[in-house]
Amino acid sequence: MTRTEEVIANALAVLAAARAERERDQERRGRVFGRIEIGLKPSLPKGTQLSLDLH
Repeated sequence: MTRTEEVIANALAVLAAARAERERDQERRGRVFGRIEIGLKPSLPKGTQLSLDLH
């Protein structure tokens, strides 16, 4: 194998490792953040005014 072929093989190996790590991270984020429900509104009785102490 020539030096050029070795460099190309190493580059492809690095890309494959980075892709595998990215896919593992994406799968982990899906597990962790998939359980979080973001779109829920707080249940407040209608007509209730919230007091905001801005001092």
